[in-house]
Amino acid sequence: MNILGQKISLRRILGMIAGVVIIGIGIAVFKFSHLGNDSISALNLRISELVGLSFSIENVLMNLFLFIPQLIWGRRYIGLGTIINSLCIGFVVTFTSDILVGVFGSANILPLQLLWVVIGVLVVALGASLYQTADLGVAPYDALSLMLADRLPVPYFGCRIFTDALCAVIAWLLGGLIGLGTLLCAFALGPFVQFFTKHFSEKILQYQPGKGVQ
Repeated sequence: MNILGQKISLRRILGMIAGVVIIGIGIAVFKFSHLGNDSISALNLRISELVGLSFSIENVLMNLFLFIPQLIWGRRYIGLGTIINSLCIGFVVTFTSDILVGVFGSANILPLQLLWVVIGVLVVALGASLYQTADLGVAPYDALSLMLADRLPVPYFGCRIFTDALCAVIAWLLGGLIGLGTLLCAFALGPFVQFFTKHFSEKILQYQPGKGVQ
């Protein structure tokens, strides 16, 4: 990924922004299911509860903290998407969560909770696919596993499992909710992201009239 040397198109910028918004909606859906979020969101949610800050503000502060190693060791992963994700996704989560609670009340029946988890997986996978395909930089947390893979004799998948597992353990130790949603994020997101990338995101974001997919 070489952000600085890329020609940035409006199509990719809009795709990246749409991806961030959709990811935020998906995280809110996971939160609404009460069956656990992805690892970093579960950790952020628990920290926000412990320190008495809203999730949106705590998320920005966490991203600023994680941006320090990204700035030092992972500058090539910094781009417009890094900034938009870091500053905006928490507010999308909070806004969507309020709407879900206002419209649907509470998901307290297991079959409904499972349905919301499945919806959350699909929504987050679609958003992540758009965000990644736009290739305009990655969020500070996502950069951690990329930077580890750059410096260790371990493939990216292994580094990602490590960072996700570490966040899940810390969230659990702090009393956060780690559940079925967390497990599904760990094992089901990847295949769905690949599916949406191949059949949707690449066709939308990389297609140029007369040239096909670039």
